Amino acid sequence: MIIATWNVNSIRARLPRVTDWLAKVRPDVLCMQETKVTDEEFPREEIEALGYRLETYGQPTYNGVAIASLHEMEEVARGLPEDDDDSQRRVIEATVKGVRIVNVYVPNGQAPGTEAYEMKLQWLATLCAALEEFYYPSDDLVLLGDMNIAPEDRDVHDPEALRGKIHVSEPERAALRSLIDALRQKNQDDGVYTWWDYRMAMFRRGLGYRIDLILVTPPLSERLLGVTVDRDERAQEKPSDHAPVIATFA
Repeated sequence: MIIATWNVNSIRARLPRVTDWLAKVRPDVLCMQETKVTDEEFPREEIEALGYRLETYGQPTYNGVAIASLHEMEEVARGLPEDDDDSQRRVIEATVKGVRIVNVYVPNGQAPGTEAYEMKLQWLATLCAALEEFYYPSDDLVLLGDMNIAPEDRDVHDPEALRGKIHVSEPERAALRSLIDALRQKNQDDGVYTWWDYRMAMFRRGLGYRIDLILVTPPLSERLLGVTVDRDERAQEKPSDHAPVIATFA
């Protein structure tokens, strides 16, 4: 079973890239973030034509998440428990072939010490509380998406220059430690990144962050065959600033 995550940075702007990638890679499930479109305006037909089912949770211009699956999706849920109609669209989850998939787009947080940073920490606390309430460590659970957090110093290109800044602060990192980082179960290399700023030729220079993560419970960790980052997709014309991350399970 192949499960992938990809911050597409606008599904309408990136639709040709997404459909080409789906046709080539054919993951069982693709979780997308920053779709930046309402559910009514999501370009469903092009993705459904490839055999994928779609569940979306979007808003105009900002945020938005979606799941595309080759298989039936059950028990679809949208948002955090305390969300209302005015909440940002950042969470969608579904069960696919017995695996609970929780797709998230974590707030950026701007900078430590700001109101946005405190809101990010509160959002993460709410997410973690919901996971603890509704799921058990023995469940087949995947939490994945654009976490806007680099778990370790080796997940950023210049840890000393970035120390204490957004994405790498200790309170952010601590929020993710209850689940297993799938990539690090199989790959201990430095310099494995998933996001490169469009500015200053950061991708060409190899200066990135690993902030798109696939986190799993112990049963799925035992079934994990491998995790890869599709850097080739980031090198294409008019790419997202994020690369897809792909996990394969037995």
